[in-house]
Amino acid sequence: MGFGDYPKEYNPAVHGPYDPARYYGKPDTPFGQVKLSEIGSWFARRNKSPSAVMGACSRAWWRWQHKYVQPKKVGMAPFFQLLVGSMTFFYVINYGRMSMYFIHNFY
Repeated sequence: MGFGDYPKEYNPAVHGPYDPARYYGKPDTPFGQVKLSEIGSWFARRNKSPSAVMGACSRAWWRWQHKYVQPKKVGMAPFFQLLVGSMTFFYVINYGRMSMYFIHNFY
């Protein structure tokens, strides 16, 4: 599979129009239905290659886009999600600096 190609499991005659948010591989047990004794074998069946990880990230991105950003009547949800996500990200990357500031200035 090259960059920009369809997944090898995709067959237009069977699946119809291509949906970037859909996984076209063999279906497996959803993680929420896996028993504790089966978690190891469930993770062993996963494809952990960089292209598979990027494919999973791409599908998650398109699911989010289809659900929150691209409907005809878009609400405020995607804007607040981006706002809270960016606030959390910048808090995490600056936590060490902020904690030292508060320790030295307030105690």
